[in-house]
Amino acid sequence: MKKRSIKNTRVNTEVQRELSSIIRGGIKDPRVAPWTSVVAAEVAPDLKTCKVYISVLGGEKEQKDTLEGLQSAEGYIRRELARTLNMRNTPQIRFILDQSIEYGVNMSKKIDEVTRGNIVEGDDDAE
Repeated sequence: MKKRSIKNTRVNTEVQRELSSIIRGGIKDPRVAPWTSVVAAEVAPDLKTCKVYISVLGGEKEQKDTLEGLQSAEGYIRRELARTLNMRNTPQIRFILDQSIEYGVNMSKKIDEVTRGNIVEGDDDAE
């Protein structure tokens, strides 16, 4: 199976959807933040490993705690994934913190600040 095949894309989408559901409803660990979302899942073509990119709304401590909580619950998550998806192999899951959403929000704020600064300067020039 090629890395960018239709089958692999479909598997990635299903794994992402199921992991999101499991994290949202099944994990009782208090370290896992309630605003945790699965951004993407990349299952290897041999279905042995899976990189799961997660985004956590909160500070650095919440992100670190959520990552630790998810890593400790990996066995449960993997078992639930095997129960819900009919796959030949249940992949080994590796959680990776994805900060692209946070980066985008920060960049948007900076752009807004710059444009507000230009508008104020433009008003001063007009007078």
